Formats: sequence, structure tokens, C-alpha cells
Amino acid sequence: MTTLQHASIFALLSLVVGLVPLVMSLVYVVRPTERNLALMRPLSLAALFAAIAGMVLGGINVLSLVWTRDATPDRYRVMAAGTAESLVPVLVGFAALTVAWLLVAVGMSRRGGMGID
Repeated sequence: MTTLQHASIFALLSLVVGLVPLVMSLVYVVRPTERNLALMRPLSLAALFAAIAGMVLGGINVLSLVWTRDATPDRYRVMAAGTAESLVPVLVGFAALTVAWLLVAVGMSRRGGMGID
């Protein structure tokens, strides 16, 4: 939980955007309409881009530590922790997308077809 307390606004936003398709997939399971399915596609792309952008931002922050500070064993530990934290948006985003698209498959089966009107 302390990781989230130290996260930047952009990192938190990238985590939230990564969860939006999961919420939309729950809507689709409850009400499997073509409109809801059509919304899943751009929301999924937004989640992918947010996850990648969050990871890149974390990488930039780690690299800025490299060129602004002397290399010491403590700095390497901080860089390792920063690198691990920069992968969190990717993990959250991809895990949420996996579950979201599995739920879309359930919604499609409830609808009785492949999501085509």
C-alpha cells in the first residue's frame, strides 16, 4: 500500500485507466449489447497505452536517478525498486484486460452469438 502512497498522479491515473475496461466488461456481461462491445475496443486500447506510458514514465524516473546521482550500492537498490514499481501499471493493466476479455466472452455466450447483430 505504501507504493500507491508514493505514486505520482500520472502513475495512479495509468492504473485507473487500466481498470476501466474491466468495469466495462462487467457492464457487457450484464447487458450484452453491440454498443457496449464497441466501447470495449477503444477502452482496451486506452488501457494498453496507459500501461505502456506508466512503465515508460517509471523507466524515465529510474534513468534520471542514474544520471543525477553517484552510483553506490544503495542507489542500485533504489533503482531496482523503481524499476519494479514501473512495471506495476503493466501488470495491473494486462491482468485487468485478461479478465475483462474473458468476461466479454461470457457476455457473448449469453448473447447467443459472436457479438454481431
